[in-house]
Amino acid sequence: MHRILVLLMLPLLQAVAFAQSEDSDDSNAKAAWTDRSEENYLVHPDSIVQPDVPQGELLQGRFAESKVFPGTERDYWIYLPAQYDASEPTAVMIFQDGANSIRRDRGFRVPTVFDNLIARKEMPVTIGVFINPGVVPAANENAQPRYNRSYEYDSVDDRYSRFLVDEFLPAIAQRHGLNLTSDPNRRAICGSSSGGICAFVAAWHRPDQFRRVFTTVGTYVGLRGGHELATLVRKTEPKPLRVFLQDGSNDLNIYAGDWWMANQTMLRSLQWAGYEINHAFGQGFHGGKHGAAILPDVLRWLWNGESPAPVQTHVAESSSEAKRFLVEDAGWEVVSEGHQWAEGLAATDDGTLYFTDVHASKLYRVTPKGEVQCVVEDTGRTNGIALGPDGRLYGAASGAQQIRAWDLDDFQMEVICEGTHSNDIVVRHDGTIYYTDPADSKIWMVDPQTKQRTVADHFKECNGLTLSADQSQLFVAHFPSRFIYAFTIHDDGSLTHKQPMFHLEVPSNELKGYLDGMCSTSEGWLVATSKSGVQICDPPGRVHLILPMPSNSNRPCYVELGGPDRQTLYVANVDKVYKRKSKMIGAPAWKAPVTPPKPRL
Repeated sequence: MHRILVLLMLPLLQAVAFAQSEDSDDSNAKAAWTDRSEENYLVHPDSIVQPDVPQGELLQGRFAESKVFPGTERDYWIYLPAQYDASEPTAVMIFQDGANSIRRDRGFRVPTVFDNLIARKEMPVTIGVFINPGVVPAANENAQPRYNRSYEYDSVDDRYSRFLVDEFLPAIAQRHGLNLTSDPNRRAICGSSSGGICAFVAAWHRPDQFRRVFTTVGTYVGLRGGHELATLVRKTEPKPLRVFLQDGSNDLNIYAGDWWMANQTMLRSLQWAGYEINHAFGQGFHGGKHGAAILPDVLRWLWNGESPAPVQTHVAESSSEAKRFLVEDAGWEVVSEGHQWAEGLAATDDGTLYFTDVHASKLYRVTPKGEVQCVVEDTGRTNGIALGPDGRLYGAASGAQQIRAWDLDDFQMEVICEGTHSNDIVVRHDGTIYYTDPADSKIWMVDPQTKQRTVADHFKECNGLTLSADQSQLFVAHFPSRFIYAFTIHDDGSLTHKQPMFHLEVPSNELKGYLDGMCSTSEGWLVATSKSGVQICDPPGRVHLILPMPSNSNRPCYVELGGPDRQTLYVANVDKVYKRKSKMIGAPAWKAPVTPPKPRL
């Protein structure tokens, strides 16, 4: 059962880890929790050097070549188990604040624990990597060094994962001749306090690299956005991670938050979302004593044997909104790739998909059989595209400063409007055209009969747009922020009652939301692209689910529901176009309006 709340050896944990001082009676043990100096735990038997158990080798080095964290220098250590065979790709576990874990006679005693568990085949043969946070040396003798620990560890963006994956691990593997596995199921990461949240965030951003996480007294509080993680865990499509949390009720409670409450909130979020999750909560303070005492048992659970089974997501057993919107085990598939800037998407009833490559000025067609064909060689650098009720494909030809329409039989083109900047476009069932013009900070409306255009709204940095399912509202993305605005559409096509209706999630360490293309579902939901991924919002404007793009890929910039059943979710993200099956049904703007059910308010 993936959602294990109690280890099989809980009685041992209670006796060894939770508690009591070796020489105290019950009253003294109770008093110990009020005096941090008396917070004592017995050393686990598997943390003590055992006779006849082969001991691994510890190497030391220094790394000062980072471009992600320029100017930093840091010490690191590498534990090579006695059983290490350089001809075989080997499991790896990374420890933040590495100097705190490398000794055999105090602290976490990781080399000794590894020796004992590897010898008994209770975990894989594993290389331990212990890394300190970076320090930028002082500029002169009167200056203070720049200590990068909080910047690297407490930030919830992907910088530290990029540092590990793109810089540090390849460098030390080459330097020391290490054969590190690339299998994320055999890669683990650990840390305490800020190092704990750092470990989780690295795996959160790169589950293609790390899938096993141990955090002790994790700093999931408001230092650099960590307090938002528990909410993002609930709102984001579950990732294949196996996580063990440790904390104590006497942990910190300061200006940035309450560590004890934050760890409990993280636990409940991970359980709710169906992660492989376990925990050990006690009465300890903010330190590594409890975590060190339970480390051997944590590693047994985390690795689950010498040949660990792959970590999986458990959406069907969770409460995640992914069950509502997604088809289980139907992930992202590449439809087309190698583009300069794949952007606009439009889908016909027979399942044909059209998309643009803006910078290459090309229009592509993807047949229902998956064949990709270039059908227009020069689109005038068309960005957004939209089908119209007349069966033609309309495009925001930003380079040519035109609104264009192509016949889908022979791709003859008509210029609808000239002398106009444009970005994205939508066509209503009655033929009314709306398009955004961020260069002139305007939203334009084009009359279907006269082809005359009028300014519908003055909107600085407007971007993607679409209609509500019932076509009574126009939704427009404010590219640099987190808000998508809603307008009421009147009979004459004019717009009023502008409100920042949709409140999207944006990365904590980004200044921009990069809100872009979007589409509506027959149930009245809005599916929008952003820096954080594809976000699915209910009609009142709240995000229920975020779909990250495949790891280390570009941001999504356009989305459409297509296929013969309009349940295939297509996403363009600069160099590629992806698809995946969903449970959502698209509500095309060019077809008759759909009246969705009344939403929960």
